[in-house]
Amino acid sequence: MPTACCDWNRSGPGPARPGLVAPRESGYAVATVIPESPQESTAAREAAALADRLRGLPDPQARLQLAFDLARRRPALPEALRTGAHSVPGCLVRLWFVPEFRDGRCWFATDSDAVSLKALVGLMCDFHSGLRPEEIGSDPAARLESLGLLRQLAESRRATVLRVAAMIRAHADLHRHEPSPAPAPEIPR
Repeated sequence: MPTACCDWNRSGPGPARPGLVAPRESGYAVATVIPESPQESTAAREAAALADRLRGLPDPQARLQLAFDLARRRPALPEALRTGAHSVPGCLVRLWFVPEFRDGRCWFATDSDAVSLKALVGLMCDFHSGLRPEEIGSDPAARLESLGLLRQLAESRRATVLRVAAMIRAHADLHRHEPSPAPAPEIPR
């Protein structure tokens, strides 16, 4: 079974996202193969539910506050991943972005010294982690824009979020034509 590099799909108390079991004491989780679905994946449904939760708040400022609260509870990336190889170029503060492809799905982790970037890039990672490459749309930042969150940022921070959105899109494009793993055979009971 593949091992996740960190438990980045948790945004505070509650169950881990699909494909992850409860975290061990170390804070790491073991990934399980997410069942394929002919319709929308579980990860896509969870991303939509998170967007609906944000959309249910009365205004963009309240949505941004929830995003900040979720960011403060987001576990930090392990030091081993806080490297220049994962550093987002052109950013005035430290921001790390870790894309991964396993079991036919894209996974994304992030961390930043700036709570605004940790919040919005973290949401973008949550919206897209666990999706098959073909499920990732042409504009990964569109959901943040539709929620009015990008308008709340200074122009330099907005540009950084959009740069990471392009990195998510490029990662999905890179793996778009890779075959998905064969489904595990059913074990008779």
